[in-house]
Amino acid sequence: MRWVRVCRLEDILPGSGVCALVEGKQVAIFRVGERLFALSNFDPFTKANVISRGLVGSKGERLYVASPLLKHRFDLETGEYLDDPTVRLAVYPVRLEAGEVWVGVPVAEVAKVGT
Repeated sequence: MRWVRVCRLEDILPGSGVCALVEGKQVAIFRVGERLFALSNFDPFTKANVISRGLVGSKGERLYVASPLLKHRFDLETGEYLDDPTVRLAVYPVRLEAGEVWVGVPVAEVAKVGT
């Protein structure tokens, strides 16, 4: 796993998301309470990179982001589309270290980008 620094925690407003280019991929990073989540920014329904601008909400215990265009809801932990579990967004490991937000990218993906 290669870790990439994307921003400071204070750059993400609570209850919202930001987009970062991580090893050539757009990643949506969300801050909900004390937790961070990182998902693909690509909405598979509209084919647009807009997930980071989505609305954060919850359904029972599940936290989700609703795409800003058609309001499709994706689980923030698993990337699963709530209405059809066969559709999902890629999820990335994310961590907070000394006030900095880091996203993990598998080494195989880093090698693909470099080729």
